[in-house]
Amino acid sequence: MELEFERCYRAVDSRDQRFDGWFYTAVTSTGIYCKPSCPAITPKRANVRFYPSAAAAQRAGFRACRRCRPDAAPGSPEWDVRADTVGRAMRLIGDGVVDREGVPGLAARLGYTERHLHRMLTEELGAGPLALARAQRAQTARILVETTDLGLAEIAFAAGFGSVRQFNDTIKEVYGGPPSTLRQAKQKPGEAGVVNLRLAYRPPLHASALLEFLADRAIPGVEEVTDGTYRRTLTLPHGCGEVALTPIPGQGSGAHVAATLKLKDVRDLAPAVARCRRLLDLDADPEAVDATLKADPALAKTVEKEPGVRVPRAVDGFETAVRAIVGQQISVAATRTILGRIAESAGQPGFPDAATVAALPDEAFPMPAARRATIRGLAGAVADGTVDLDLGADREELVDSLVALPGIGAWTAGYVAMRAAGDPDVFLPTDLAVRRGAQHLGLPDEPKALEAHAASWRPWRSYALIRLWRNA
Repeated sequence: MELEFERCYRAVDSRDQRFDGWFYTAVTSTGIYCKPSCPAITPKRANVRFYPSAAAAQRAGFRACRRCRPDAAPGSPEWDVRADTVGRAMRLIGDGVVDREGVPGLAARLGYTERHLHRMLTEELGAGPLALARAQRAQTARILVETTDLGLAEIAFAAGFGSVRQFNDTIKEVYGGPPSTLRQAKQKPGEAGVVNLRLAYRPPLHASALLEFLADRAIPGVEEVTDGTYRRTLTLPHGCGEVALTPIPGQGSGAHVAATLKLKDVRDLAPAVARCRRLLDLDADPEAVDATLKADPALAKTVEKEPGVRVPRAVDGFETAVRAIVGQQISVAATRTILGRIAESAGQPGFPDAATVAALPDEAFPMPAARRATIRGLAGAVADGTVDLDLGADREELVDSLVALPGIGAWTAGYVAMRAAGDPDVFLPTDLAVRRGAQHLGLPDEPKALEAHAASWRPWRSYALIRLWRNA
């Protein structure tokens, strides 16, 4: 990744929060790296180095600033939206794949050799997969040290370290002191297995749009929205969990989502946080999105009225795909009822996985036989690996594999690509609500004409889609 010195230095000198997560500033005179908005005195040009990732700064021998907490900054929107191998790798590393399966497992998922994957990541991010995973383990450990009463040895293994010694050495190297120094500022402990933390984002965030979307589609027994808080169950690599997410308005670094995570196994902290961030689209760059959309006079007023509208994504790709199939040609309310019936029939916390859904009796699917067969076909394809709905799935391959299944068309595949795979540039011109929203805003409502007009919204058509739904 190329970092232009003058542009980066201007961002640091002005403490521009928009660049937090895009790059990291290392100061040779102090041996510390910071996020661009760090309130410390701007370092001299001769003492500054810029790195594309925290892992690259750590690899170069710098330790994290305790004042600005660079590891708590929103993730780079570039890796969040990119569909290439590096973007997919970053999403999988964030979900803890390296900790669970090692670099061989990550490489196998992406279809590359370990050596080639290491080369690609190092060229883009200044660090290979092991170093990137190590930086994430350090951040997870810090959160656990500061917010739980777990013993330090327990935290070491929960964060993914292979030994207590490795844990101690890494924390000392990254944060400039032993783990015990982090615990001195620990919050008052709460319920066992519960972690409270702040999920940073780049303002603005139209929180009510997110919560309204999720509330309208909440599956009974799986998720709910009450009093400005979204709650749901999570199916995680080492067990189930629960999360409560409350957007807290604020400016700059004060803007965050308060997250309360109740985990059966604290090893699932990193993937739980990654999935919550993706669900609420917290790593987006709303100013870049809104600037493109409001250049269209038809969208300018709605963008000015509601800045920072995000794309509600997903914590589980299979759940999202089932939602899309069930919701074909029926109301949102009816879709919720049927999805609740499926979840209840499974008799387990959260939404059932593909193998469980495939084995459910016909009575669990109150719908036409053809649609029931489509869901079973999807479940079988996900279970045997024909369809990949993981966070690191190739978006084009995902769409192709979905439309190859009987009963799944372009609308369903596009919806899944937008919410489950995080594609920022999906557009569904045949959707009735999209056409109604377009008509309300003075845009063409005939699918071909609307799709042609939407070309000017690239690469953010998914965000325009959400706005059209809100104006339907």
